[in-house]
Amino acid sequence: MSVKLFELTFKITDSVATPDHVYYRPPHWPPPADWIVSEDVHGNPLSSWGGPVWDFSASAGKNFKLDFAGGRHGRSAPPLNPENQHLLRLWTTWIIWGPRSSQGWASLKSRFNLLRRIVVLCDQEGILATSLARYPKLLERVPGLYSVSSERQRILATLDRLHQAEAQIGHAPVDEWALAFLSKAFADANSNDADEEQTAYIPPRIWIYQLSRLRQCLDDFLDHRQRIEDCFNFCVDAYANNFGSLEAALIRKAKRNNFLPFTVQQNKRAGIRNGRKFHGRFELTARRFGIDVLIKKWISPHQANGFDIRSFTKYMTLVQSAGLAYIANFTLQRREEVGSLRADCLTWDFDEVFGRIAVICGETTKTDPDSDARWPTSPNVEVAVEAMTVIARLRMRCAAVNPEVHCSEEDRANPYLSHIAFEPWSSVQPGWKPYSTLPPVPSYQSVMRRYPHLFDAEVLRITEDDLTTARKFTPNLDKGGKFKVGEIWPLALHMLRRTGAINMFASGLVCESSIQVMMKHATPIQTRYYGKHYSRARFSADYEEQTVAARYEVMARQMEAFVEDRYVPASGEQRKQEIAVSLIGLKDFNSLLRACRKGEVSFRETRLGGCTKRGHCEYGGIESISRCAGGDGGKPCGEAIYDRKKRSSVERQLESVERKIAEAQPFSPRERALQSEAQGLRNYLNVIHN
Repeated sequence: MSVKLFELTFKITDSVATPDHVYYRPPHWPPPADWIVSEDVHGNPLSSWGGPVWDFSASAGKNFKLDFAGGRHGRSAPPLNPENQHLLRLWTTWIIWGPRSSQGWASLKSRFNLLRRIVVLCDQEGILATSLARYPKLLERVPGLYSVSSERQRILATLDRLHQAEAQIGHAPVDEWALAFLSKAFADANSNDADEEQTAYIPPRIWIYQLSRLRQCLDDFLDHRQRIEDCFNFCVDAYANNFGSLEAALIRKAKRNNFLPFTVQQNKRAGIRNGRKFHGRFELTARRFGIDVLIKKWISPHQANGFDIRSFTKYMTLVQSAGLAYIANFTLQRREEVGSLRADCLTWDFDEVFGRIAVICGETTKTDPDSDARWPTSPNVEVAVEAMTVIARLRMRCAAVNPEVHCSEEDRANPYLSHIAFEPWSSVQPGWKPYSTLPPVPSYQSVMRRYPHLFDAEVLRITEDDLTTARKFTPNLDKGGKFKVGEIWPLALHMLRRTGAINMFASGLVCESSIQVMMKHATPIQTRYYGKHYSRARFSADYEEQTVAARYEVMARQMEAFVEDRYVPASGEQRKQEIAVSLIGLKDFNSLLRACRKGEVSFRETRLGGCTKRGHCEYGGIESISRCAGGDGGKPCGEAIYDRKKRSSVERQLESVERKIAEAQPFSPRERALQSEAQGLRNYLNVIHN
């Protein structure tokens, strides 16, 4: 066990624990039985680490106890033997004091109770909780302990966190393959829930299309940024001139028609005596600033009578909506979370391998560095944040002088990315709400209805291939009758969360190269995140639960696909036959998982297909495949399996490597490494061609 004690601190977010409290940090790992874990209101010791109950009532401000022993009376939790109590204490300590453990009291109680059910199950069967994965029949009973999807998702994330920290803790309830089994079993249970419809996985073709259209909308805006800013400021100045001030233009309710600058006045001499200026139809002004074609493209391409200045507002709001959806595609945030981001939400962490890592931060992280309102994401979101910030600052010019909006200094300096239109020609009447009152985030469907030119409905029509792919991750897709061939896919923001999480890991199952390109940053970040490199980072708990569920669901599907003909052994059929021997008679998915869990079969994805090596591999199959495929002059690795579906990807990789060889210095170490890589790729192609 190797535990860095400085990482272990009492992390209940709504407690007042400081380094001066004896329970702030354990003295060593594992903690001694007499270490005080809680105190009463007077600072006197209340509970010790080795005690049967931890009483946090004084800190929580309410009755709050974690019962390890149980069985004291009829209302107590089921009893546990001393050995399983000890294991539960270790895991609970990691949940409270360990890295990435920021949470409230309610979350702690929930995680403890959910985890205790598994320990009780093992205890009642006379085994240690660390032995669960060795008893397939007992493991099959675990899903029955959790009746709703929220419990299943939370316990899966908790088990995964403990599994990732097994080397530090010393013990974990389950291993990776048991987690994959539970993920699949939980997904099946969710799909069978009578009153609960599983969130649909968006097919790759449709997901890519909606993402590319959102990006096109954002890119178009940024390409015209200066023209849009100039036109907006010109229009604001025109209103301020005609109304006497910008404030008057915003709050005047009656008799506005004689002041509107972008109208055609019947009296040709209108404004001569009072200084008002009238510029005719707004479309003429938009044309003068070079944004008329842009507005027509996205808002009113076929409007015979042209468009007025309200179309300008409608276009800017469209860009905000597109940016919001684009960010949600990559951050997996809930609707209200992405809708409350401010202009400074995008921050950058540094990773020694990948360099700058994009992180979206919620408001609370500005004052609380330990907050979990952080979402690691793809650098792609920078485009959306930039476009939305431009619009937010333009509109803040109007909001800041509106006495009814009450903008604070913080609002002026750091506006919300998504808000209502504050310009004087917007249709927000008859009054204004305070800036602190955020509007509800519109649903994806309402955005599509309001902006029919954002997506082509025909492209969104469901094909048979779409349904086949979607059913891989949504077994009950047909349950509600909404998903049929020929129907338009009902895009929704909550679908983006699950789809994005799965796409981080599913490149081997969802064979879309464009998805791999779009997720190229998010996927390795997640790989490192689950490889403990991000063990100290505190990200959104919901984000963690989403990605954990997706990761193990994908892993289970990859193992299921292993027995298909698409996989070819790198060193002859014998290796695959050896693996297949252990699968004789195993026709169902659960049997395959049990074989993997016992260590008879291991499988993880590589650039060429898969690796069946149990435990760690120093070569990896990600950064380089030279050793896997025998590119270094040796025989191909006996654990390597080639995937026929990666052929096109490998061909592109070979072209890229050959170009680099041509540019490399002859006989240099780099050229030799590239030659080995190229030969490995050729070996793969030779095998699958034969």
